[in-house]
Amino acid sequence: MRQPRTETVLILVTRINGAVFALNPDLVERVDCTPDTVVTLVDGTKYVISESVPEFIDSVRHYRASLIAQASRMEPEPTAAAHSSSDDDDLDAKVLPLHRKDR
Repeated sequence: MRQPRTETVLILVTRINGAVFALNPDLVERVDCTPDTVVTLVDGTKYVISESVPEFIDSVRHYRASLIAQASRMEPEPTAAAHSSSDDDDLDAKVLPLHRKDR
């Protein structure tokens, strides 16, 4: 069985001083233009970058599109056995009523 790739894909952004670093776009909460571009992560960390807001958004779009493209190229896992149509009825979800406690 082939193991899925666990490669972490990051985007490259540039600090105002010219230093390039990798950023996980899944952790971005928001991007502000104040007039510098400020990236705020979900943990509150802020980075001032030299890319414009539209450039940053394009980088994130490209990153997400590459994830979707990679997922579409993945081989599906083989099923253990083919089920007949009568077996499919046994796989249907069953709804069970929940009982409330009387107060």
